Amino acid sequence: DTVRAIVAASSLPLSILIVGIGTADFSKMEALDSDRRLLEADGRKAQRDIVQFVEFNRFKGRGEALAAELLEELPGQFLAYMR
Repeated sequence: DTVRAIVAASSLPLSILIVGIGTADFSKMEALDSDRRLLEADGRKAQRDIVQFVEFNRFKGRGEALAAELLEELPGQFLAYMR
C-alpha cells in the first residue's frame, strides 16, 4: 500500500516528487501530498511530509515555474529530517 510505504519512509532522508501528467483525476496523488495533515497508516503517523505533487497541465510552457513549484517544499523537508 502506497500510504503505508510513505509513512514508513517518512523517517528516512527521502523526498518523493510526483508530477501528474495528462487530464486524469489526481485526487489520490493530492492526498499523498499531505500539506494539511500528516499521513497515517496502521495506527502510525508519518514523522514528516515527504511528498510534493504538482499537476503538469497547470504549468504548460512554463518549465521554470513547474520546477520551482515541484521543488518548493524540498528545503523544508530536508530541515525536518535533520531535526
